[in-house]
Amino acid sequence: MGKKAPPYPLHPVLLVDDEIHTLASFDIALRSHGITNTIRCPDSRQVASILDHQPVEILLLDLMMPHVSGHDILKDVSLRFPELPVIIVTGVNEVETAVHCIQQGAFDYVLKPVEIERLLPSIRRALEVRRLRRENSRLASSFFEKDPARPEVFSGIITGNDAMKSLFRYCEAIAEGRQPVLITGETGVGKESIAKAIHDLSGRSGEYVTVNVAGLDDQIFADTLFGHAKGAFTGADRGRSGLVEKAAGGSLFLDEIGDLSEASQVKLLRFLEEREYYPLGSDQVNRSDARVIVATHHDLEQQHKKGLFRTDLFYRLRTHRIQVPPLRERKDDLPALLDFFLAQAAAEFNKEKPRCPEGLIPLLTGYDFPGNVRELRALAFDAVSHHRGATLSMAFFHKELGAVAPAENASAPLAKILPQKSWAAGFAQLPTLKDADQELIAEALRRSNNNQRAAALLLGITPQALNQRLKRQP
Repeated sequence: MGKKAPPYPLHPVLLVDDEIHTLASFDIALRSHGITNTIRCPDSRQVASILDHQPVEILLLDLMMPHVSGHDILKDVSLRFPELPVIIVTGVNEVETAVHCIQQGAFDYVLKPVEIERLLPSIRRALEVRRLRRENSRLASSFFEKDPARPEVFSGIITGNDAMKSLFRYCEAIAEGRQPVLITGETGVGKESIAKAIHDLSGRSGEYVTVNVAGLDDQIFADTLFGHAKGAFTGADRGRSGLVEKAAGGSLFLDEIGDLSEASQVKLLRFLEEREYYPLGSDQVNRSDARVIVATHHDLEQQHKKGLFRTDLFYRLRTHRIQVPPLRERKDDLPALLDFFLAQAAAEFNKEKPRCPEGLIPLLTGYDFPGNVRELRALAFDAVSHHRGATLSMAFFHKELGAVAPAENASAPLAKILPQKSWAAGFAQLPTLKDADQELIAEALRRSNNNQRAAALLLGITPQALNQRLKRQP
């Protein structure tokens, strides 16, 4: 048996009607369609007290009731709780009454006897409106903030970069919603860390469940997510629940979604739209409120234009889109990241944390890190595993990054340092030696944050020689 899903929505739907059997039928119908958090109120005099003592997501309200009429309740709610959607559910079939209720602030007007197919879309629209209003409010407030409201959630992501902090604030704004989240970015930028942070921020009581869908064929994908019934295929001697059920009330993170087959894309789209799925070999429909978060290093927009990714699924997934910047666009984080990884590596290898040589950060700054943060971590661990002294070896990093060690090559002929086809071959007109000298010095100073000793190291000359060249510049 799968675990019981938490009530949905987070705050209850308040059902107000003086007819007990009507309340019961509403409640049963809503629960059968996944709306399980409800309050039945047969006495209209209790409505004000309920609203004063707890948050309510939606109010379903009858008009014709003893003691306090629905008209009076609607008027009071519109004044005191203008953000609360009120759906009038009544037998009063009068155009003037309906118009008056809408003018008073009612979200919708539904006639009895109620058809659940008519009521459910109205409730779901109201839930979506509440969600969007909350997200807009959080986004508006975060616009004026520099740092995230809950920095502890992002403590595992080492950064002081403004773009990353802005990304964190966006995560906070969308975390409590149910809509899917699409996280894009190059391999190694930390997409799963962002997904986990969104789950932690969401307040969801269910588990955070992850699966890499790259390389899964359609049957394995369906079995992994939705499970199977006994006898569904050869060897299925017992039924098995899938990850969607395991993530009920929580978040399901699907990594490498850009590699999903078209048949699997159809199954995922149906689940996202209907919140329903069929285990393999079963005709019994199941429901899950798992929040789906997906990630990919592919450009999904280009893939869907080429017909490799379904357009409808693409637009369904990009309700919330987060682009994680590569490390080369946040090189101000290099010192903190390197320090963090060196400490991790030292602890793992039971060594003293080594010191960084002076020219290391400028050297790393000049490298693009195609493997991003993951590559930097691997580099730091490899360096600590090899080092023997108190200070890391610059020669190790020059070797690993494919750079030329200045101390070894300062007097080497240019032909031995440059590739076989010189970078100068691309110039239609060669710059003068003076201009080239100035440009190289300027670039070295930029990469070293104006540290002349580090810049000299990059250029393969002594700090004194660099100082003399700078004095000669106009």
